[in-house]
Amino acid sequence: MSGGWLGGAGGRPALALGGRTLDYRALGRAVAAFEPPDDGGAIVVRPEAHPVETIVAVIAGLERGRPVLVGADAVPAEPLPAGTELALTTSGSSAPSGRPRIVARSSASWLASSAPLAEATGAGPDSVVRISGPLHVSMYLYAALHALQLGATASDEPDRGTIVHATPTRLARLLDGPAAPRTAAVAGAALHDGLRARAAARGVRLVEYYGAAELSFVAIDEGDGLRPFPGVEIELRPSAVGSELWARSPYLALGVVGGGMLRRDAHGFATVGDLAEPVESDAGRRGGSGEPRFRILGRGDAAITVAGETVLAEDVERRLGELPGIATAIVLGEPDGLLGQRLVAVVELATPAEPELVLAAAQALPPAWRPRRWHRAEALPTTPSGKPARGAVASALAAGRYPRIASSVAAHEAEVGA
Repeated sequence: MSGGWLGGAGGRPALALGGRTLDYRALGRAVAAFEPPDDGGAIVVRPEAHPVETIVAVIAGLERGRPVLVGADAVPAEPLPAGTELALTTSGSSAPSGRPRIVARSSASWLASSAPLAEATGAGPDSVVRISGPLHVSMYLYAALHALQLGATASDEPDRGTIVHATPTRLARLLDGPAAPRTAAVAGAALHDGLRARAAARGVRLVEYYGAAELSFVAIDEGDGLRPFPGVEIELRPSAVGSELWARSPYLALGVVGGGMLRRDAHGFATVGDLAEPVESDAGRRGGSGEPRFRILGRGDAAITVAGETVLAEDVERRLGELPGIATAIVLGEPDGLLGQRLVAVVELATPAEPELVLAAAQALPPAWRPRRWHRAEALPTTPSGKPARGAVASALAAGRYPRIASSVAAHEAEVGA
């Protein structure tokens, strides 16, 4: 049954990827004809593989009980966890090199989430699911396999797609194009109000979800705040920098090869160090019970301590992205003899923004959130999944590759820690 991932048959269109199209009959033939390595080990699908060949190799491996390693050049020296069927690269957004780690999981851990995601997005056999990123990134590979499991069509053609899977960065670019999907499933970073307004203006329904390659789906927002994804139990546990989100579900990965943030406890809960806080839902404000709602604050390892106040880089980046003149921003911390740490911002300006407008707008931020140095990038780098490549920006900044915005906010420094 191809691991349960092929829900269509015959001449129904299955794939339209990389300039190649296959119906379900042709895809089934390609899977049957696939010849895995005769060493009996994992099937390796390199990042540069054609997307159709990636899908064929993955389904063939699942069908034949062979682990499939997607997005790497070779099997790692460290053995994969027992029971691994899919081994997938992470985004590597925090690493200076952007080098990914490998997340190992079972096929069942992804299949289990298929029905609730289809219900949330309205996906079905007649859908064309647009894949907006490379298939060696887990969220896009999942989107393509999910489409096939439903008997739908997975496509990367720019003017097709009733549903798109995208990060906020990629969604912003899609909204600049002539054709907008009816529904966008968005993950990888928080959406800011400006992007929500742009989507609404184009008639795009947003389904935002929070997850991680290691945890898969954790929470979903269909317009009333993040709530636990069906089948997920969530606990917010105190840590040194805030409330850490822990999740227990059938969607968790088996483990991570090459390090990473995944931690587990003896009760089946896991975390990658993201911080969250509870918020009141509309039902709660009306006196009803409702499901618990919460807000993701950012990764705990991106916490910066400014004059004794913990500031999360992602919080500041989200606020900067909502200010006039800033298209996107990455915020880093650097040592400061007086404050402990101070913020440095590298911004991609919105045309025709002037640096002075950016710095003036930043005065709306709380004092501890105001970057002390500003640098300009023509285009901020992203990981293959479309997330900001924080590690690559830090390395480029240290190498002096980003010109400094000349205006200064030094006059406001005395406000911090006063």
